[in-house]
Amino acid sequence: MNATHPDDSPTAAPVAEAPPTHVAGDAHQPDPRTDALADVLTSWEPRAEHLQVLRTEYLAYLAGGGTADRDASPQHLTASTFVLSPDLRHVLLCYHRKGRFWVQLGGHVEPGDRSVAAAASREAHEESGLTGLELTGLVPVDLDRHSLGDGFGRCAVHWDVGYVAFAPADSVPVVSDESDDVAWWPVDALPVEVPEQFVGRLTRVLAELSIGL
Repeated sequence: MNATHPDDSPTAAPVAEAPPTHVAGDAHQPDPRTDALADVLTSWEPRAEHLQVLRTEYLAYLAGGGTADRDASPQHLTASTFVLSPDLRHVLLCYHRKGRFWVQLGGHVEPGDRSVAAAASREAHEESGLTGLELTGLVPVDLDRHSLGDGFGRCAVHWDVGYVAFAPADSVPVVSDESDDVAWWPVDALPVEVPEQFVGRLTRVLAELSIGL
C-alpha cells in the first residue's frame, strides 16, 4: 500500500489543534456508555503518537460532557469496525450512500446499544450481513475525529472509535439498506474512492495489531 506514515496521515481535525468546542445537550445526563469508554481509554496505550494525542483529546471531550447520543449534540461519538481477514491481507468495506465513498463498517450509537463497542459490533453485523462476527475486544484500535459536510444533516463532527473483527476473506457479505455495495478489498489495493484519512486509519489499525504495511 502506498500509505502515508500513520502519524502523518491527514485527518479532518489535525491532532496539533485543540479539540473543537462541542455542544452538549441542554440537560446532560450521566451515560454509563461514555463512562465505560473513558475507563477503557484511560488504560489504553496505543503505539502511534497520533493516537496518543487523540486519546488525550477524547478523554477531555468525554470529561466535558461528550455524548454518544446523536440527538443531544451535532458532535457525538460513533462506532466503527474494521473487518479484516485473519491474515490481515483483506478488509471488508461498504460503499457509503451519503458520502459516496468506500469505508469501514460503522455508524451511530443507538439508544439500545449497551456500549460503544456494542454499537460497533451491531453496525458490523447490519452492514455486512455476516453472522458470527466478534470484536477482538472492548479496547479500540483507532480513534478518528472528523468534520462532516452538509450532506450529513445535523451531524457536524464525529468522534469515531474503531474496533476490529475477523472474518474469512471468502465470506460473502450482504448489502444493507444503508450501503450501495459491500466488498472485500486487498489492503494493498484499496479502491480510489476512500475518504482522505482512510489509508492512514487502516495503516494505524494494522500497526496496532503489530503488522506493518
